[in-house]
Amino acid sequence: MLGHTIMNVNLHRPRLVNVVNSSIALGFLQGQLQYFQDKGFDVTVLCPERRKGEWEVGRPEGVPILEVPMERAIVPLRDLASLWRLWRNMRALRPAITNVGTPKAGLLGGFAAWLNRVPCRFYTLHGLRFETSKGLKRRILTFAERLACLFAHRVICVSQSVREKAIASGITNREQAVVFGSGSCNGVDASRFAATQDTLKRARELRRKLDIPAQAPVLLFVGRLTCDKGIPELMEAFLRLGLQFPNLRLLLVGCFEDEDPLPVETRRYLATHSRVIFAGAVQDTTPYYALADIVVLPSHREGLPTVILEAQAAGKPVVGATATGIVDVVSDGETGLLFSPVGDVPALTEALKRLITDKALATKLGLAGQESVKEKFRPERVWEALYRECLGQLQIKAPQVFLTPHTGKGSGLAVRSNE
Repeated sequence: MLGHTIMNVNLHRPRLVNVVNSSIALGFLQGQLQYFQDKGFDVTVLCPERRKGEWEVGRPEGVPILEVPMERAIVPLRDLASLWRLWRNMRALRPAITNVGTPKAGLLGGFAAWLNRVPCRFYTLHGLRFETSKGLKRRILTFAERLACLFAHRVICVSQSVREKAIASGITNREQAVVFGSGSCNGVDASRFAATQDTLKRARELRRKLDIPAQAPVLLFVGRLTCDKGIPELMEAFLRLGLQFPNLRLLLVGCFEDEDPLPVETRRYLATHSRVIFAGAVQDTTPYYALADIVVLPSHREGLPTVILEAQAAGKPVVGATATGIVDVVSDGETGLLFSPVGDVPALTEALKRLITDKALATKLGLAGQESVKEKFRPERVWEALYRECLGQLQIKAPQVFLTPHTGKGSGLAVRSNE
């Protein structure tokens, strides 16, 4: 498969290799990979095959994907095997630029790129996993992030709060770390979540399918069902709200993870409560946002939460914790509600109650959030900024090539040797 991929590469175009540790992360790159191809790059992705129970994300059309096994947890022997596979693939592909993202891929992919002396190496910092860790695990994760940053020429932070915390933690510095525009790794296509007649029809059909009464308010959570995401607190807040709002429903879209399992009591409530609906890892979340009255993200840490951007694009009011990443996309009282401190059940309960009872406020926040997404988080803004950064780094780090007009599809640039 690898040989076939290389044989079909145009050697007069610079190669960009993206490395991620999960097939879910392909969702972070929707549209971006094709954009870079149109701009004159040959794009390849290295990532593991889809894990059991993971979200099914559509694969980018026309972009080769080479499967490289990678574990999420620290597994030394398997990690060495993954490093070997990454190094071997990069040695064969000979990329001009690598962009690695997600913690394990950031470390192993960054190291493999460094060993292969890739001219331009980027690390996209999607969040700070060590934030919610303690003791030895926290020290190991912090050290791993520091190494991942050392292997990169440029660290692309997905939000200003991630950048500031990364600098304060000593894993990178102000010269190396950058945020493109208002943040995000890929922006959001707001039109995809707009309340069209088709979307509203699908939402009505979904409500009937899930047996949710027409007048029942719905709280929606989209994401990994883990402690880090604040699911135990959300469940407790829902139980409290249920005493006052007996028709209230909690709709959960996502998947469980063995690495950060929920408490037994929380899992029991999720499995047995008559007004908790578990939809699983759905492929298309659009009708779920359209169905919801409020979207909630009580997460303890984020990078820059795409879930909130998608909810805002759908015109839905959001409630989030004052955690890293969330504070970059929710302005309290303007584009949503924030509760503090992180993990505080009474504060979360009160914020949700406020939106359930104040429909005018909910509508106002939803519309303001929608305008914010349209203005600040267009995908093209992120892609263009990354493209300019790639060209700048090529000129600095790869003086052996000249940039010449690309005459193929699009209006990008191709690279030719000066020999």
